[in-house]
Amino acid sequence: MTGAARPTAPPVRLPADAELARDALASPLLSRAARLARWAGERTRVAAGGGLPADRLAEAAAHLGLGADGDGPAHAARAWDLAVDTGLLEVVEDGGGDGDGSDTVTPGAELALLTRGGPADVLEIWQGGLETVLADAAASGLGEEAGPDDFGPDGLPWNLEEEAGFLDSALGNLYVLTATDPAVTAGAMVPLPVLAASMVVPEDMNHPTDAVLEDVSVLMVKLDEQFRLLEPTGAIAYRPVDTALIEEVDAGASDGPDGPDGPGEPDDAGDLGGIAEEDVARYGMVRLTPLGLYGVRRRMLEAGVTAPVVGDLAGEDARALLAALPGHGEEAARSEVELWLARRTPLDAARELLAAARGDDEAAPRRRLACQQALSLVGAEAEPALREVLDDGHLGGLARVWLSERGFADVPAPSEEMVFWLTVDTLAAQLAAEGGGDGSAELRDLVRGLVDQHSGFFDKAWRVDHPATGEVLEAMSRVHPDRKAAKDARKAAYRARSRG
Repeated sequence: MTGAARPTAPPVRLPADAELARDALASPLLSRAARLARWAGERTRVAAGGGLPADRLAEAAAHLGLGADGDGPAHAARAWDLAVDTGLLEVVEDGGGDGDGSDTVTPGAELALLTRGGPADVLEIWQGGLETVLADAAASGLGEEAGPDDFGPDGLPWNLEEEAGFLDSALGNLYVLTATDPAVTAGAMVPLPVLAASMVVPEDMNHPTDAVLEDVSVLMVKLDEQFRLLEPTGAIAYRPVDTALIEEVDAGASDGPDGPDGPGEPDDAGDLGGIAEEDVARYGMVRLTPLGLYGVRRRMLEAGVTAPVVGDLAGEDARALLAALPGHGEEAARSEVELWLARRTPLDAARELLAAARGDDEAAPRRRLACQQALSLVGAEAEPALREVLDDGHLGGLARVWLSERGFADVPAPSEEMVFWLTVDTLAAQLAAEGGGDGSAELRDLVRGLVDQHSGFFDKAWRVDHPATGEVLEAMSRVHPDRKAAKDARKAAYRARSRG
């Protein structure tokens, strides 16, 4: 659609490219692929298309220390295929085209880049490998139950795009959680049931139906298989679903859904879709690594998504900073402000922030709230800038708060008009942050506290000369639990709008 805004992801913190490149070189799949590329040497005979002949897979697995039995050859085959797909090995066709297995491989130019190239070269090779594995993982999502009718003439699943979309959605949700959830940001793993639920349970559904819980279970099985394939790339840390647990679930299913542990019947409110808290880890745990954040972000950028990195705003002006901060998680916002402040003196930074916070436009309340957050990290040297705006109708209230919190003397008391204006402005910012609706518990508590603390609150609030007064009072009528107070708020909202 012409003029449509590009989708935007929350900002993430990324290590330097050199650190990411070291992680890429240490990732199991790429490191194995590089070792096999060096092991193969010159003119190693391969099957048509570059595949390693079956009689040499055991030898390759032994070279990697994976063992010639069990899953060793399968892991070696994946590493070999990755070496070919990423150019670490180059296939030299015999020219006969009869598929007699007389093709050979030789070390490719990318193999030298792994040791002599820069971090960007290493990451480019790793990213190519990630794309290959993601495609394989998406194809694996079709499952063993697939029949001939599920595949197209090229041998690929008809619904490969849909399967890739599921995997992209899962990685996208992990990306957002890593950017916005402090626990996940700090390295906590996300339970697989939580991730699956985030993809299929509607946001307004407080109690998922049995059908939805069944969808969650199916998706968990699919993601478990895909994440097992993806983990060796180094993009995710993954604790797979406990196979013993799957056997337990299968055994329990034979008892029917009406048994004591039937699906969708949690034992208590602390359960997750019927999963006891102590069993959650057995259902799989996952998180994106810093390398995974890098890889998913690159895919987002290629898809046209705006995916900022913390620090991008350090050189921008204060208005750009304040406009962006509401979309940041708490930790990311703090880091962004600290990087921005590092380039400025406290006094200059405060003056720039305060100037950018002015305005009566719709976004102004959120800018002022972001300004307060940014100023909380500015040192006492900024005092003159805050005193300069004490008489400013938009900024005088927050200036008094800043000065008082730091214990400065001679801070004039705010007028009642200023107190009410700041109250409306703060509520308007909170409403904008929550995007409407019935309001969060935090907003409801704030509204109730304001009304309880100020006798005749609504008789005074409707007179506040703020563009959002009517909207704020209308919202207060929706979230205040007391019926009389809610009715008073509606009347006040009507009077505020009528006045305009």
